[in-house]
Amino acid sequence: MGKKQPNIVLIMTDQLRGDCLGIAGHPDVKTPYLDTLAAKGTLFENAYSSCPSCIPARAALHTGLSQEKHGRVGYLDLVPFRYPHTMAGELAKAGYYTQCVGKMHVHPLRNLMGFHNVELHDGYLHAYRSPDTPWYESQKIADDYFYWLKNEKGISADVTDTGMECNSWAARPWIYDEMLHPTNWVSTRAIDFLRRRDRDKPFFLMASYLRPHPPFDAPQYYFDLYKDKDLTPPHIGSWENTPDFERLGRIYDSATGPADPELLRQAQIGYYACITHLDHQIGRLLQELTEQHLMEDTVILFTSDHGEELGDHEHFRKSLPYEGSSHIPMILSGPQELTGAKPGQVCRRVVELRDVMPTLLDIAGAPVPDETDGKSMLPLAADPGACIREWLHGEHSYGDASNHFIVTEHDKYVWYSQTGQEQYFDLDSDPGELTDRILDPSCAGRISYLRSCLTDVLKDREEGYVADGRLVAGRPPKTLLQNSLL
Repeated sequence: MGKKQPNIVLIMTDQLRGDCLGIAGHPDVKTPYLDTLAAKGTLFENAYSSCPSCIPARAALHTGLSQEKHGRVGYLDLVPFRYPHTMAGELAKAGYYTQCVGKMHVHPLRNLMGFHNVELHDGYLHAYRSPDTPWYESQKIADDYFYWLKNEKGISADVTDTGMECNSWAARPWIYDEMLHPTNWVSTRAIDFLRRRDRDKPFFLMASYLRPHPPFDAPQYYFDLYKDKDLTPPHIGSWENTPDFERLGRIYDSATGPADPELLRQAQIGYYACITHLDHQIGRLLQELTEQHLMEDTVILFTSDHGEELGDHEHFRKSLPYEGSSHIPMILSGPQELTGAKPGQVCRRVVELRDVMPTLLDIAGAPVPDETDGKSMLPLAADPGACIREWLHGEHSYGDASNHFIVTEHDKYVWYSQTGQEQYFDLDSDPGELTDRILDPSCAGRISYLRSCLTDVLKDREEGYVADGRLVAGRPPKTLLQNSLL
């Protein structure tokens, strides 16, 4: 008999900033269970989402492909996910029983993406609640959590009963019993899978939580943890220029966030409450793994699809190149004989969501498809000083704010493709990106090098971002690339 394959648990969250962990040094947020995972494993403190919004980030996660290959360089619903290889599909080929509980955010809504089974909760998605949506694609039918909630609370029950929207900075406590919350539901259904699994096969479980993505609606207990705290204010740099902030900051789903300081504070409270609630529900899942004596032969990887600006630079949500949006948590935890890592390590090398698939396949002893762009993080776990990439190219098609960035473990270069604006941040001395040093003569050589990296990446892109070896501003951005595997 060959070596027994370890079980794999992927814990995925939505819109969780990379700095919002206790072990990452956040001054306000408490995450005891996630801190435990990191203390028993490896914290990758420079993990990024190369296209920081839900759909492109999840395309990278499920395929191991760069955005140039998976083709999604912005947010666009209703485009089918059809790829030659997927994370769950390859693990299934390797002998794993594969189960996802929670958010997928793929199309069609019930696309299994290689999983044997999916218990789905995608949160509130506008595109699937339109009156012309086919009934079998309507969230009220196709989303397992929505269907379950209506059975529990009546046909009219909805997550919108709080009055808050899925991209709103408004915050208020959950109005139903805590066990009915979507965060609890993911843990409950994941635990049920562990109860019912085939014990003769290794399993791959993806527990995919929607929170702390808005609505900021944690149960009251978690709001109470933060409501009287003196919270750290957002990062506001010397380079901000937001003449429309006063107007846009009065709109509840504005990408600028609220202009009213008290509403901003409420949003912070709600966001942090959602994180600690999430952490405790992850604790429920970890406890079940412990009680079933599974921790000894299980590897756990924890991450998020993107971050949340949360008022940084007078912005909310994601899609921007700044740390609040693009920097994500990444923790690999498990027995040293399975990961090769000493407990409590911190790795500073740049990693990305495309690296999750090859890492999990490496753990499983399964082959990695040839077209995969991501790299296994196991060599970094074994030796945090090793290197799988010097820098990462990120981007997001976002109208006039369409952007590209090159990030390293030390610094970041930003180029806005529509305006030609450039920025440069020294992340070692300025992790909050408070000072734009693009005009600093002492940084000119470094800026030139990072600009050349971006130019090289974009030189053959179909948008025409490069001509005669130079970046060209004003070319219309695309959301989907035609020259891809999509």
